[in-house]
Amino acid sequence: MTIAMLAWLMPAMTLAIAPAESEAELEAKRNSAAEVFRTEVTPFLKAYCMDCHGNKRPQGGLNFTVLSRRPAAGEFRRSWQTAVAHIQAGEMPPPDEDKQPSAKERQKFVDWVGTIKFMSVKDPGPFVIRRLTKSEYGNTLHDLLGVDRSVAATLPDDVAGEGYLNSLSPLQTEQYLAIANTVLEQALGPADGPPTALQQELFGPSPATGDERPAAAKVVRGLARRAYRRPPTDEEIETLLKVFDLARTNKLPYAASLRLTLKAMLVSPQFLFITPARSVASGKTLTIVPLDDHQLASRLSYYLWSTMPDAELSSLADDGTLHEPKVLREQVKRMLGDPHARALFDGFGAQWLGLGDLGDKTFDAAKFPEMTPAVRAAMFDEARLFFESIVRENRSVVNFVDGDYTFLNETLAPFYGLQQTVVGPEMRRVKLADRNRGGILAMPGVLAMTSMPERTSAVKRGVWVLEQVLGQHVPPAPANVPSLEKQDGRKIEELTLRQRTELHRQDAVCANCHKILDPIGFGLENFDAVGRWRDQDDSGAPIDAAGELPGGKRFASPKELKTIIAARQDELARNLAQRLLAYALCRQLEGYDEIVVDRIVATIARDGYRMQSLITEIVTSYPFLNRHIPAAASTYAK
Repeated sequence: MTIAMLAWLMPAMTLAIAPAESEAELEAKRNSAAEVFRTEVTPFLKAYCMDCHGNKRPQGGLNFTVLSRRPAAGEFRRSWQTAVAHIQAGEMPPPDEDKQPSAKERQKFVDWVGTIKFMSVKDPGPFVIRRLTKSEYGNTLHDLLGVDRSVAATLPDDVAGEGYLNSLSPLQTEQYLAIANTVLEQALGPADGPPTALQQELFGPSPATGDERPAAAKVVRGLARRAYRRPPTDEEIETLLKVFDLARTNKLPYAASLRLTLKAMLVSPQFLFITPARSVASGKTLTIVPLDDHQLASRLSYYLWSTMPDAELSSLADDGTLHEPKVLREQVKRMLGDPHARALFDGFGAQWLGLGDLGDKTFDAAKFPEMTPAVRAAMFDEARLFFESIVRENRSVVNFVDGDYTFLNETLAPFYGLQQTVVGPEMRRVKLADRNRGGILAMPGVLAMTSMPERTSAVKRGVWVLEQVLGQHVPPAPANVPSLEKQDGRKIEELTLRQRTELHRQDAVCANCHKILDPIGFGLENFDAVGRWRDQDDSGAPIDAAGELPGGKRFASPKELKTIIAARQDELARNLAQRLLAYALCRQLEGYDEIVVDRIVATIARDGYRMQSLITEIVTSYPFLNRHIPAAASTYAK
C-alpha cells in the first residue's frame, strides 16, 4: 500500500490544490522542510527505524542512512512514500516492537514527507537526447519528402515509457540505410530514371560545370535546414559536401551526387535524433539555459504532432519569436486544432489507456467470437475519437470519466445494445442515454484490456482505475498468492467469482490493497470481459456491483462508481498533468517537477480543468522551456 492509496483510507490525506507559490514562498518552505528534517525527522528515524534500516544490514532494501544524506533526491521519492505508507498504517515499526512512536510523531513524519519536494533546487532537468520513435520517423519522412508513412514499418516497435533509447545498433543502422533507399526511390524515382518534379524542385536544374559546388552547397543547406529542423552549421554543410564531392569524383552525375548527399542526411544523427543546441557550462554547478527557438519548435511539434515543425513554426523559430508567451500560446491553440493533433492520442493517449496491444490481445475464441479485427479496430477508434473530442473541444479532464457520449459504428454498436440505431461502417458521435455508459471506465476497449482471456478481472480493473485514472501506485501481488484459477477447487466450487476474489482479503498482506481494489473492480462487473452489459455472471448468478470504498463512499452500479471517481477532480487532473509532462519531457518526473505540477493543476483548476489549458500550461512550463547542462560539458551541435 502506498501513500496515494491511503488517500482512500483517510480523506484528510488527499492532497488539496495549493495556489502557485512565489519564489520567496518556496524558499521559506524549503528552509522549513530542511529544519523539520534536522530537528524532528532525523531523531524519529534514529529512534524507530535505523536499527533495521540503517547502514549495517538494511532490511527490505530500505536504507535511511543513505536516504538521509540527500533526502530530496528524486530517486529516493518512492522509498519515502513506501515508508509513509507503512508508518501511517501502523505496520512499521512492527507492532511487536516495544518502542512505538506516538500518533503525533507518526503524523509529523507523514507531513514532512509531503514537503520534500520543496527541498529540491529549481531545476528543469536535462534535455533527453533521443532517437525518433517509429511513428515520428515515418511522419517526419512523410512531411519532409511526401513518402508513405509505412516506409517505417520494418523498424521494431518502440518500448512504452517516458524515456527513449539514444543509441543505434549495427542492425538498426542497416535498417535506416535500407529505408533511406526506399524513401529516395518513392520521392525521387529510380536512380537511373528521368528526374521527377520533386527532384527538380529540390535540386534545381543542373548548373554549369564550374558552378556545381556552390550550387550544391545552396541546395544542401536548404535541405539540411528542413531535415535537421534547424539551420545547419557550416561544419555540417561541409561534411555533407564531402559526400557530394566523393560522388562527383566517382563520376556520378550532379543530381545523383545530390541524391547520395540527401541519403547521408537521412541516416545522420542530426535527422534521426532530437538533440539540444550546443552549450558549454563553466564552473562546478549546473547551468540553466533556455531552449533556443528551433529546439523549442521541435519539442513542441513532436509533442503535439509527432512530426517535424511545419512552415509556420519554423518561420517563428527563424524570427526568434516562438518563445514569447503570447506566440507560444497561440501556436498551441493552432496546433491542437489541426488534424496532425491526432498524433497526441497515438503517442500518448493509447499508451495511457493501455490500448496499444488491443489488436494482439488473446481472448477465448469460443466465448468471445465477436472479437474480430474489425471490432478491435472500432474499439481503438472509439477511444481515439473520444480523446480527440475532449482535446479539440477543450472539455474538462473530468469528462474522461463522466462523458455522456461516445463514437460508434455498426460493428461496435451491438456492444452498447444500439445495433438498431447505429448503421453503417463510419464512426459517428452518439449521445448515451444510459449513464452506466460513457467515459473511459465503461469503454469496451478498456474493459477488454483489463480482463483475462476468458473472464473479467475485478483486480485488474481496480488496479487500472487507481493507476491510470487516479495516478496511484499499486504494488505487485506477493509471489505466494495463487491466482483464481489455482484456488482449491473443493473450497470454491459453490462460490461466485466475486466471492472467490474476496478470499484474498483473508490474507493480511493482501487485505489493505484489496479492500480498495476489489470494490472498484466489482463496480464494473456488469460489463463482461469484452465490455458488453450483463445482469448475470458466467455461472448464471446475478451481478453484484455494489461496494463501499474506504471513507464510506457507497455505490451500487457503474454509474454511481463513476460519479465517485469523477468527484476526485484534483487527482484526475494531477494524474494527467504528471503523465503529459513526463511525455513532453521524455523522462520520469522528480524533484522540482512536483512543484511545477502543483502550479499547473492550481492554474487549470481556475479554468474548470480544461484539456487545452492543461496542455498549454505544460508547454509554457519551466522544464518544457529550459534545460540544465552539466559543468564543463557540451552536447550535440547547434
